[in-house]
Amino acid sequence: MSKDVQPIFIMPEGTQRSTGRNAQRNNIMAAKLVAETVRTTLGPKGMDKMLVDSLNDVTITNDGVTILEEMQIEHPAAKMIVEVAKTQEDEVGDGTTTAVVLAGELLKKAEALLEQEIHPTVIIKGYRIAAEKAQDILTSVAEPVSVKDTLTLKKIAMTAMTGKGAESFKELLADLTVTAVKNVSEESDGKFYIDKEDIKIEKKVGGSVDDTKLVKGIVLDKEKVHAAMPRQVVGGKVALIDSAIEVKSTEMDAKIQITDPNQLQSFLDMEEKMLKDMVASIVNAGASVVFCQKGIDDLAQHYLAKHGIYASRRVKKSDMEKLAKATGASVVTKIDDLTTKDLGNAGIVEEVKVGDEEMTFVSECKNPKAVTILVKGATEHVIDEVKRAMEDAIGDVASALQGGQVVAGAASVEMEVSKQLRKFSDSLSGREQLAVMAFADTMEVIPRTLAENAGLDPIDVVTELKAAHDKNRKWAGINVFSGKVMDAWQAGVIEPLKIKTQAVSSASEVAIMILRIDDVIAGGPGEGGGMPPGGMPPGGMPPGMDGMGM
Repeated sequence: MSKDVQPIFIMPEGTQRSTGRNAQRNNIMAAKLVAETVRTTLGPKGMDKMLVDSLNDVTITNDGVTILEEMQIEHPAAKMIVEVAKTQEDEVGDGTTTAVVLAGELLKKAEALLEQEIHPTVIIKGYRIAAEKAQDILTSVAEPVSVKDTLTLKKIAMTAMTGKGAESFKELLADLTVTAVKNVSEESDGKFYIDKEDIKIEKKVGGSVDDTKLVKGIVLDKEKVHAAMPRQVVGGKVALIDSAIEVKSTEMDAKIQITDPNQLQSFLDMEEKMLKDMVASIVNAGASVVFCQKGIDDLAQHYLAKHGIYASRRVKKSDMEKLAKATGASVVTKIDDLTTKDLGNAGIVEEVKVGDEEMTFVSECKNPKAVTILVKGATEHVIDEVKRAMEDAIGDVASALQGGQVVAGAASVEMEVSKQLRKFSDSLSGREQLAVMAFADTMEVIPRTLAENAGLDPIDVVTELKAAHDKNRKWAGINVFSGKVMDAWQAGVIEPLKIKTQAVSSASEVAIMILRIDDVIAGGPGEGGGMPPGGMPPGGMPPGMDGMGM
């Protein structure tokens, strides 16, 4: 080859590429940094993060997924870790920090194995075996729970809120959570179905978190549309209408020529009659409360008020669906078709001033399948954090009921999995054994982190826990307040099994995916690339690279 031939560029200018160990090292480093960010928030003694966005809006939280979403992470491997948190949030609603910390630690342990010249596919195989075995262990140690175990369900809710801003009010909030979940749960063939969307969390600044209450029905941030309407309707017959209570304009452009002033008057009279007929349909059906998804004409408001009917307009579609579940009403599109059968029941419908806003409370519903928790607090930041804690608690209680199995927390279950995985790894031969051992060590990151966040010595804590588990105390966990080992089950630290199984599967899957990458190619700033550095090689295109002959 002659000396003046330039190298061949197959990628656009500005493309960055890292390969082999370099690519793995960079990806693992990015993932570890994400895990380190949320690690300090884990457990009852976890600290909070203050996140300020580009608009200077402040969020103060220790909820893993909220932190990671607000951080707007750009690195592709780090983004994969954020996805783990989102999956955990969607599937269970809690345990996001645990999942992320496990993923980061799995990659950290894998890095040590890569340094020992163990091939990534061997580590991946070992991790897969260990993850499968961990799921079996978790299922085997779990305890059953049913809808009648109100005390256990309350403990689950309180465990979810411990370490969050709502912790000092966790007794009250746990009561509300369990009652709400029980109300909206539906049982068929011994299985529970719970749609978390049926529990609406409405926030209002004012008062204290103590004033938070459960409304057996729906709270709308709407007011009655006319001053002459009653402020309160007891034993309300509720009509839900998703079309406008006003005269529709024609779909196409239409011109109407009027030659006589009387015609104009008859036009107006006709419009008035149409509105009167609409209101008459509502009155004849026996409705005393109307929620309309669209607008209500001023004249229609006047007629509704004359008949003593309470009405609100422009109610959100999602709220209409919740109202239907709470009151048992059917959403009607054509007002003429409204019948008594379409109406729902509400004990009390009233307009209440909350803070400086008027709100409509549809409460005292019989057997409502949608309820509202009205969260109060001194500031917006406090309420937001209480709301996040409530969402975690609702997710946990719902998961426990749907899965029917729970485990103790306080790092007891992680230590048990770690212990049994170690024993299992002895039965393996080959290098996969090292990866299974690494997975077992990874599970210890949870007790270690809990201890670090509580200012305890992690080595002492983990050693004591190991000793307790070796004596077959499967629920031996860490009491972060005293620094001693405790029976987590008796202490009431209980979590749904789904949190742990989901965290283990998500963390191992993302760790495996990142380990499989050995080449990162990042496109340049321009679309379609440009000329290679130094211009085109002398003599035009190199042979075989003209057109598609490459």
